[in-house]
Amino acid sequence: MQIRTNFQNNVLYIELCGELDEHNAAKARREADNIADAYVGSERVVLDLREVSFMDSTGIGFLIGRYKKFRQMGATTYLANPSFTTDKILTMSGVYALMPKI
Repeated sequence: MQIRTNFQNNVLYIELCGELDEHNAAKARREADNIADAYVGSERVVLDLREVSFMDSTGIGFLIGRYKKFRQMGATTYLANPSFTTDKILTMSGVYALMPKI
């Protein structure tokens, strides 16, 4: 799992690349939390899932945990570009109720 960031107009873009599963979630969580701490003033956070090749329930937990962290910072979190399979998982799990898809 690789994470790339971009910050524009008070929006933090976090691109997740690779598999978001139990083998990668702990490292991704630490990295994403460090990024969150570095960009505390962000109004919005967009988690770009375009390059996520696989996600299981641990990945959903990762997303919900980051949602809670960003919400505590006062930022609204959105999800962008999920694959067809990832979109189905996120829809069935109700994640879009917390983090709308843009």
